[in-house]
Amino acid sequence: MGITFGTSGWRAIIADEFTVANVRLVTRAIARELETRGGDPAQGLIIGYDTRFLSERFAAVCAAELGRIGWGAYLTTRETPTPTISHAIRAHRAVGGINFTASHNPPQYNGMKLSTADGAPALPELTKAVEARIELMSSAGEERAGGGADPSTVMLDPKGAYLADLESKIDFDKIEKAGLRLAYDPLWGTGRGYLDEALRAHGCEVHTVHDVRDVLFGGNSPEPSERNLAEMRELILGEKLALGVATDGDADRFGFVDRDGSFVSANHILALVCDYLCETRQSVEGGIARSVATSHLLDRVARHYRRGVYETPVGFKYIGEMIIEDRLLLGGEESAGLTIKGHLPEKDGILACLLVVEMMAVRQASLREMIEALFHRHGALYSERVGVRLTPEVQSRLSARLAADPPTKIGAWTVVDVNRADGVKYLFEDGSWLLLRMSGTEPVVRCYAESHSEKDLEVLLETGSQFVRN
Repeated sequence: MGITFGTSGWRAIIADEFTVANVRLVTRAIARELETRGGDPAQGLIIGYDTRFLSERFAAVCAAELGRIGWGAYLTTRETPTPTISHAIRAHRAVGGINFTASHNPPQYNGMKLSTADGAPALPELTKAVEARIELMSSAGEERAGGGADPSTVMLDPKGAYLADLESKIDFDKIEKAGLRLAYDPLWGTGRGYLDEALRAHGCEVHTVHDVRDVLFGGNSPEPSERNLAEMRELILGEKLALGVATDGDADRFGFVDRDGSFVSANHILALVCDYLCETRQSVEGGIARSVATSHLLDRVARHYRRGVYETPVGFKYIGEMIIEDRLLLGGEESAGLTIKGHLPEKDGILACLLVVEMMAVRQASLREMIEALFHRHGALYSERVGVRLTPEVQSRLSARLAADPPTKIGAWTVVDVNRADGVKYLFEDGSWLLLRMSGTEPVVRCYAESHSEKDLEVLLETGSQFVRN
């Protein structure tokens, strides 16, 4: 199998497919494709990396290879959040950026994420062209060996400029007046020294866990899930803190644990932040964008404030496009991605955490209390996703079923419409829905669902899983 770029770049297992030789090959393919499209090598690329095993080594190899073929390179001085790299690309007018990260994937993986000059994730049209170049270069037997460090590489610390930029996006005065006591879990990733520093600098008392580098991420994937935030939950309850905030390995995703120790879903966070921004930034124009897999609670909030709603395929790059076009107040994905008007066309977990802290400081209420108020106004919605592993026979049968005309009913739910923007989304008479998306990298179907109660959601997910298997 050749090197392929998914929704967030090329990812592979370290020392298996993800090797120094392949890093050099991919680097050259990216540089050549960008130059073909008018990119000026003198403007260079921003090269960053996360806390994974050998990430700094791979990044240095990439920078040296760029220098060897006549490209400028800015190499970050330490592991750096993905949104910070996006900001640096724009600030330095670079041609783009290459980030060595596998985000929230397991620790045995690393990756190369390509961003363009606007700081947004590269769109499929570009990544497919890079893939084709890689295949052509491999077929031609192009030499993958490179030299050592290149003296033309510029070392860059983008932290200060990125944090300064957040000052214009967050009402830190409100945060400082509230004097909140918080917990923070960077999950051994790049957010440490960023989010906690910003909060402490503005009057918060911050208690941290997992704020050192661990290339194995404690033996788990660095994903801010309920299971992975158990230690932060104990800290919140033990110290009686107001809130727990978390970021994933490259700090582009968020996670929250409320003061009572309950984990709050990304979909509910997106709806709360949407409501808060519509209320407090009334003069700021723009609609609300969400992926096809994200809660329709955002639609209800948007309609309440007479904001337009845009639905995109899964992949934050599509929301990033609309941020660049200045069409949005907020864009979000159920996989804990968020950005806002005037910010980066990239998901930013640090920004998301700061917005929620600001919201809590202003509203003087817990997340649970705010969610209950939102449900009272718009009706309750609960959403979740599960993965269903497929045999070849089931996969073939399911593909045919999804391509066919929709059934009139799935379990007890009556189908009233079908959305094929990304996967197949069955919309039901009562406002519930079920989305089935095939994985592009493994024999798994992602089953997303939303319903009006947690009990109904559980039944709908099981019904969807049975629909897949039968």
